[in-house]
Amino acid sequence: MTHSRRMTVLRAVVEDYIDSQEPVGSASLAHHHDLGVSSATIRNDMAALEDEGYLIQPHTSAGRIPTEKGYRYFVDRLSTVMPLSAAQRRGISSFLQGSVSLQDTLRRSARLLANITGQVAVVASPALSKSTLRHVEVVPVSTHALLTVVITDSGRVAQRVMTVDRMPDEDSLNGFAALANRLASGLSLSHAAEAVRAQTSGVDGKLSDAVCDTLEELATDERAGELYMSGTSRLADQPNAADLAPLLDALEEQVVLMRLMSALSEENTDSGVGVAIGSETGTPSLIHASVVTSGYGRTANDIPDSPQNGPHRSLAFVGSIGPTHMDYTMTIAAVRAVARYLTAFVSPQEPPQ
Repeated sequence: MTHSRRMTVLRAVVEDYIDSQEPVGSASLAHHHDLGVSSATIRNDMAALEDEGYLIQPHTSAGRIPTEKGYRYFVDRLSTVMPLSAAQRRGISSFLQGSVSLQDTLRRSARLLANITGQVAVVASPALSKSTLRHVEVVPVSTHALLTVVITDSGRVAQRVMTVDRMPDEDSLNGFAALANRLASGLSLSHAAEAVRAQTSGVDGKLSDAVCDTLEELATDERAGELYMSGTSRLADQPNAADLAPLLDALEEQVVLMRLMSALSEENTDSGVGVAIGSETGTPSLIHASVVTSGYGRTANDIPDSPQNGPHRSLAFVGSIGPTHMDYTMTIAAVRAVARYLTAFVSPQEPPQ
């Protein structure tokens, strides 16, 4: 019973510190929470929690604040994440419905999530390596250059210019594109390249090789995913802005950020949302920050070269980065809600829940 009460005290400390960002004392807890015990008993519980590494006493203050371990206990025991209100969900829907393209939707989503949480929002575009081919087009742009336009199932559009020794005539280009689309539509980009290369080398070997090389390059290009970020200016408004200054450097390291958030979004959690707190991020510049992220979109179950098995691999991620004293309950709910709307956008057959 004592341990159970002690952990109830811990949750109360975390909640109050998130609200106030001031060290929390036993008298304040006794006043604001119906814990059913005296202030002296709460003080003893807080001392025990400090000994166990859940709380720390900064300076000579009478109050205590949560440690990473304390926040982790709190996050792991969020038994139910309150969904956003109907009004908030309608607000998300109406805000995103005004978008004109996938890029515009992702940009709007980052801005919206930053506004809801008051933190930095990061949204990644669907990775080409996880997408399937919807359509490919080959367009002449000069006497020795062709533009390959690749459109994926998620709405991503990628373009690459390739040089050719001899420009094919219009009928050859159109015929090649029609054949390539017939052979490769619905396949992952690397399998699309294999299928086209196997069947079209006799049609126009150099054109086929050039297009297939482009598809393979897109399938393996880590930089092909774009990051949309919003809310970085809000860091300066945080009470402990100096502690978060290194976070600005982390935001510049987009490849590191993408790897961290992508891996975290793939973690199988009950809420569908991954949370890394401070040192858990494995990134020194995020030592005073927490990352909350969720995958969105669904890859086709039959992509043979999928690096992960299972039908629920995400196309990309959406996430929020803020101080370790962020409002985890609200941030998790907001990230999850935006992820569901993005899933519905890139996979129209899946309505938002």
